[in-house]
Amino acid sequence: MLTPTPLMRLVTGFWSFKTLAVAVDLELFTRLAGGRVVTVKEAAAEFGLAERPADMLLAACASLGLLEKAGDGYRNSALAEEFLVVGQRYYFGGQVRYCDERTYLPWHRIGDALRTDRPLTWDPDTERSLFETGDPQMLIHFWEAMYSTSIFTARALAEAYNFGAHARLLDVGGGSGAFPIELCRRYPQLRATVYDLAHVCPIADGKIRAAGLDDRISTAVGDFLTEPALPTGFDVILLSMILHDWDETTNRALLGKCYAALPSGGAIVVSELLLNSDRTGPPEAALMGMNMIVETVGGRNYSGSEYATWLADTGFTDVRVIAFDAPGANGAVVARKP
Repeated sequence: MLTPTPLMRLVTGFWSFKTLAVAVDLELFTRLAGGRVVTVKEAAAEFGLAERPADMLLAACASLGLLEKAGDGYRNSALAEEFLVVGQRYYFGGQVRYCDERTYLPWHRIGDALRTDRPLTWDPDTERSLFETGDPQMLIHFWEAMYSTSIFTARALAEAYNFGAHARLLDVGGGSGAFPIELCRRYPQLRATVYDLAHVCPIADGKIRAAGLDDRISTAVGDFLTEPALPTGFDVILLSMILHDWDETTNRALLGKCYAALPSGGAIVVSELLLNSDRTGPPEAALMGMNMIVETVGGRNYSGSEYATWLADTGFTDVRVIAFDAPGANGAVVARKP
């Protein structure tokens, strides 16, 4: 029998997110690192809470798979221990903090964004884009969020597409360098360059040094929107989670720059959360499109067939769509310059 239970799950979806967000803000999982067990009474004392809210928080985190029961107390689940402890290699807290502090409240006014077709997280009348915020702490949160998501997306892409045939990769709008880092780890012959804005490249440089790959990965300062051409000398260009930020005209222009920069036989890889051709899902892709209403001027999520059409129109051949499962993308559209 049809019931409103699925609707109730949608209505209360933010309960789960805000439970995770407040636990990250309290550094609950960091304090429980290494298998430490805490009782409700101990948690109340440590976090300055009354026992009732402490009990509710621990129970809620356990219900979400973030904690597990251990005798009379709770300890981190494997998921929380791996990704929610500050200092861990793939710490995901930056993504949680960014969404909580940057996009959560603006999403409350999604109706305004739909009616005005204007972003809510920044002012297009006074700022150039969401990537050039004047808040340095928010910038740190943003790139940490992108890094933690991108590392695992890059790992999935590395398995789905063979970069072994390539020698030099240009990551256009590569941000903190997560994709080149993971791809160079997987493919020892590969060299890479992150191409991004002047205030972003130092962030990538730090991540690259920390990964011990500064002998194989470099950065190059530039703006792919305003520069007339992209750097040359690369046999594969990566656009990962880039094109959904812009409108079709901007994206076609960027693909044209990629085509011009590649040699004959060079490849382009567009990695995104792809909508299906009917534009009915999957939810991750469709809802990212809604987030583009909140965060961008012309961004939207596109289908694999739309990207394929743009690439073919640009002159690329052997266009194909590769599916995979990852936090930041569900596939890639790859093509070759004849």
